[in-house]
Parts: sequence; structure tokens; C-alpha cells
Amino acid sequence: MSFPGPPMRARRSGPPEGDPVVFAADEQSDHVVDVATLTRLAESVLAAEGVRGDCELSLYFVDEPTMADLNARFMDGEGPTDVLAFPLDDEVIEGGRLPDTGSSGPDRPPTEPSMLPLLLGDVVVCPAVATRNAPDHTGAYEDEMALLVVHGVLHVLGMDHAEPEETALMQARERALLDAFGERPMSGDGGA
Repeated sequence: MSFPGPPMRARRSGPPEGDPVVFAADEQSDHVVDVATLTRLAESVLAAEGVRGDCELSLYFVDEPTMADLNARFMDGEGPTDVLAFPLDDEVIEGGRLPDTGSSGPDRPPTEPSMLPLLLGDVVVCPAVATRNAPDHTGAYEDEMALLVVHGVLHVLGMDHAEPEETALMQARERALLDAFGERPMSGDGGA
């Protein structure tokens, strides 16, 4: 299957050995989230986008107050939003990555920078906002959640939608990935 055009900036890939890993956490309790299915979706997107090697992505599902706080602190936004992406573009430096540039600890030998997994970034999704947006956007809570995960992962990998051309490219890629990995997450609340 082919996907439309390259992203807006070069993708980073990890060391040649190992596989990308997605760590996910549901840190809210208002809406049921199928964490396992959405984690597999994020892993599938990373693989389809050519991410190889020992690297990590974090996927968080948070409540509205947490999302509003993140939106205000990092995006100068007001109120909760549906998804935020925080790509990590730091370089590996002697002794570790910022902010953990200290020692490797007294019980471990120093870690070779080439042995550290590449940290891709964090994707944060707010199920409460997804629930509100779904009827007018994708139609179903499960579809909205899947779209937000794909959207966030693509942002971490460097895609953007600041310009109309970028928007068209990103939306086409989202559709292609969602079509390719059509698993629908299960929800106990039906989007309500």
C-alpha cells in the first residue's frame, strides 16, 4: 500500500536493532478507552511511516482539567483540546538525554549513547473532548479516538497542518492509515 507524499520534515529513526514501542496510560476515568487497540494502532502507524529500531512513543489519555493545563502551558491555548503532540527533538549527549544528563547511577556502568532508545515523543488525547466532537466530526467516539491517535503520531513524526497544502497531505495520510488499520477501538460508553 502506498501513502501520499513524504512528511514535512525528516523522520527520525532509532538504532538499527529493536522495534518501536508504544507505552500507553489511561489517566482518566470518565470515558472507557480501549488502550490495547489504540496502542496497536499507534505501533502500526509508526511501522507504516518507516520508523524502525529501538525507539519509544508515549500515549496518554487524560481528563479535561489535565488537557486544559497542558494546552495552556505548552500551546498558549485556552481550555481542553482533543489531542496534543510533543515530539522530542533532543540529541543524545554524553551521560544521557536532557534532563537526565546526570550519571547512570552507582550500580550501573555508563550507558553508551548508541545503546539508548530514541525517544520519539508523547501523544496526549482527551476522551471527553473526543466524545463531544465525534458526532459532528467522525460520527462515532471510537472513530474519533482512532483519528486522534493517528493525528498525534503523525505530528510527533513531523507532519503539520499550518498551511493548506500541509493540511491536505496530513488528512490524506490519516485517511490512508485509518483505512489500512481499520481496527475500531471498543468503547463501553458508545461516545456518550
